[in-house]
Amino acid sequence: MANAEMNPDQLTVTTIRTLCMDAVQKANSGHPGAPMGLAPAAYTLFKYFLKHNPRNPAWMDRDRFVLSGGHGSALLYSLLYLFGYGLDLDDLKNFRQWGSRTPGHPEYGETPGVETTTGPLGQGIANAVGMAMAERHLAARFNKEGNSLIYHYTFVMCGDGDLMEGVALESVSLAGHLGLGKLILLYDDNGITIEGKTDIAFTENVRAKFESQNWHVVTVQDGNDMNEIKKAIKAGQDEVKRPSLIQIKTHIAYGSPHKQDSSDAHGSPLGAEEIKLTKKFYGVPEDKDFYVPDDVLENCRKALALGEKLEQAWQEIFDAYKTRYPEYAGQFVDAVSGFLTKGWDSKIPVFKPEDGPVATRSASGKVLNAIADHLPTLMGGSADLAPSNNTYIKNATDFQKGAWEGRNIRFGVREHAMGAILSGMYLHSGVRPFGGTFLVFADYMRPAIRMASLMKLPLIYVFTHDSVAVGEDGPTHQPVEHLAALRAIPNLTVVRPADANETALAWKKALMTLDSPTALILSRQNLPTLDVSKRDGEFNHGAYTVKMVSDPDLILIATGSEVHICVDAAKVLEKDHHIKTAVVSMPSWELFEKAPAPYRERILPSHVKARMAVEAGISMGWEKYVGEKGRVMGINRFGASAPGGKVLKEYGFSSENIVKNALEMLKK
Repeated sequence: MANAEMNPDQLTVTTIRTLCMDAVQKANSGHPGAPMGLAPAAYTLFKYFLKHNPRNPAWMDRDRFVLSGGHGSALLYSLLYLFGYGLDLDDLKNFRQWGSRTPGHPEYGETPGVETTTGPLGQGIANAVGMAMAERHLAARFNKEGNSLIYHYTFVMCGDGDLMEGVALESVSLAGHLGLGKLILLYDDNGITIEGKTDIAFTENVRAKFESQNWHVVTVQDGNDMNEIKKAIKAGQDEVKRPSLIQIKTHIAYGSPHKQDSSDAHGSPLGAEEIKLTKKFYGVPEDKDFYVPDDVLENCRKALALGEKLEQAWQEIFDAYKTRYPEYAGQFVDAVSGFLTKGWDSKIPVFKPEDGPVATRSASGKVLNAIADHLPTLMGGSADLAPSNNTYIKNATDFQKGAWEGRNIRFGVREHAMGAILSGMYLHSGVRPFGGTFLVFADYMRPAIRMASLMKLPLIYVFTHDSVAVGEDGPTHQPVEHLAALRAIPNLTVVRPADANETALAWKKALMTLDSPTALILSRQNLPTLDVSKRDGEFNHGAYTVKMVSDPDLILIATGSEVHICVDAAKVLEKDHHIKTAVVSMPSWELFEKAPAPYRERILPSHVKARMAVEAGISMGWEKYVGEKGRVMGINRFGASAPGGKVLKEYGFSSENIVKNALEMLKK
């Protein structure tokens, strides 16, 4: 079809397709097939349904759009360019290149209009569920009759690969349970994966699966029929009690004479000759790369004026809201701005040694509730472990279908989804989310934790039952490698408090951190409260001396419950063996590494070569703190089923064994 014969919609869709082909071809890397098939649906959404202001991608009441299949990023970048988000043709020409604003997969913070980092399949769906949950919560909390501050949709686009991932199924199940009627999932049903046709591994009835999980489903048989796509999206918006799946039958690499409906088009450039043939099929100039007709830009850039009008209309609603509900307006501004409300930490308890031992998971629950009463944006829950994790906000209700004002989220046994949903909630803005489970199940969440760390999201993960001291549940539930695994994730702050007061300080530090997530590693067993009246250093620097001596012969370094064993061992070493022993509590490697060099030297003087690290986990990584002449007491095997105290003792975590190892080390 020649340009002159195309209407503006058809011409724009064709332009999107050719931009995607050209960007991938120029980069000699990428995924052209899905963008070519999805172009009509994506354009229809952006042009006729998406409430957005390209000049202000951060407008609070915008619709959210998530491209869960992030490998199709060329499609998103083409849309953002055409609709005026500040990208230009050079950005598309620099697709997947060093320093460009168009990386291989969409990255939050790198490109205006990108709502979340996607690529690992399925997680974008979970992020979108989190965004939809945040929208419902804020709407329930702040909307008043005649003054609806929050009323927007969350759209997510996915493919077959997304729906094969377990995290997607977990999230879909929860979304249906919660009745998230403002969530609309556009499913690119093209029947192709990297390995071939989807039926080699995926023959389920997708429609029946979603309907069984309380989703509304609409099928579009022809992914090129924009009128049918419009009807389907409108039907999704009209369904208010259930989330909607729009199943769109598309052709991967539509229009390519030799690669349409072929897995060859999934993750490789089409090739110069094939692109010419495809452009000939489309009826556009075959020898013009990155060709954008003026009519197309004029058509899409109408979104700029419309977006400003939409935001201005919302601003008028907010102005009226401020007059009628000034107190709520102030709370709303605090919420969406991420401010910590005045006095949020005023009731955090201080624990005294004479009050007796307390598990850090229990202390965490007390601190959480003390903060939650004064920080209304704090909300979260556990993966079916709230009583064990102590993550329930006592003075709040449950977040449930039709009761979205609640702050306690029942995630169910869905750790991976929980992690990715927390990210989506924070990305939406307006809430400060946390989530909990046993430390051993951090493995189920790891992909989501990694993505949150990549995006610099200040989430809080509450991981309890932190070591072999879990006891009778045995090695399946006793984490040994998990601390090291979490510490290996860049930009994740891992904190293993030694007592209740360190736990309180950890919560405070986590909430004051705005550029990285925090993992709190908490004990099941009771721990004494340290007497730190004579301590040297600060918790916020990641390590400090809890037992000081002048010019020590030996430094014991520990985290969590092992700090107390080291204190006992130090007393024996001094009394019975006349060895001056300092004890350092090092709750966070990451915070310690950020501390000034003079501070680090003060806590771990370089001239003291006799150092021993003690931690009930694998020893990997401690070498950098103990040095060549030091020793690490860790656990480099799986645990065992027995009472926790017995397991610790059998694995050598007793003051007697620490003394024995220290004496052996000092003899060398």
